Amino acid sequence: MNAASEHPAPSAAIPAFADLRGKTALVTGGSRGLGAATALALARNGVRVALNGRDPDALAASAAALREAGGEADTFAADCAELAQVEAMRDAVLARFGAPDFVLAFAGGGSGRPMPVHEIDEREWRSSLDHNLTATFFTVKCFLPGMLARGSGALLTMASAGARVVAGAPAGYAAAKAGVIALTRQLAHELGPRGLRANCLSPSAVLTERTRANLPPQRQAQMLAAFPLGRLGEPADVAMASLFLLSDASAWITGTVLDVAGGRVMV
Repeated sequence: MNAASEHPAPSAAIPAFADLRGKTALVTGGSRGLGAATALALARNGVRVALNGRDPDALAASAAALREAGGEADTFAADCAELAQVEAMRDAVLARFGAPDFVLAFAGGGSGRPMPVHEIDEREWRSSLDHNLTATFFTVKCFLPGMLARGSGALLTMASAGARVVAGAPAGYAAAKAGVIALTRQLAHELGPRGLRANCLSPSAVLTERTRANLPPQRQAQMLAAFPLGRLGEPADVAMASLFLLSDASAWITGTVLDVAGGRVMV
């Protein structure tokens, strides 16, 4: 066992939430990483999953994993930072599944490397905002009317520890994710009287395929001192938190930010 897994992630099976069975979820950013892991956990709970991403091959692989687990899934390729593409995706999802019960706006990602604010160029800044905050807004904007018509459901957005503490994330990315938090709280305030909930996940240092490739074991070991629970995160940690926030187990929780961060963030 290497130093980065001195305190390994729990190996328990994905928890079952009976109230999720038979529901439908849209997961943006569902082709890889946190989105793919969460989509798989939903499928194992009997949720029909509409998978979104930009890479058709990665989407197909993710959908195949859901079907192998006994789930029902279909793929919808679109760039969530482009409104016309999100509108087309919405129309296709509605035709296939109807209005989703759950919208997980997970599409996003870092843009560029950390640098002083005055050195960030316009392209990098706009890319960070477009692919994180604007992508979340477009997703919610397009799918919310169907959820409002039904008067039930839950939204789940994706922030980052970089929006909660100053931790070396690129400034544009941190600002965009902080905007996602503010947007989520606004949604919770507006939608609560209409029967919908909105919450936000804020993970830190989760070992997705990309993170593992970019963080050598030695660097992972160096990072452990920042995490009181003594390990870095796994995609399953985010997936299980997602199940809770979508299920009736959290029926009186809205407008919250859940730091899936091993104790690194305590706000």
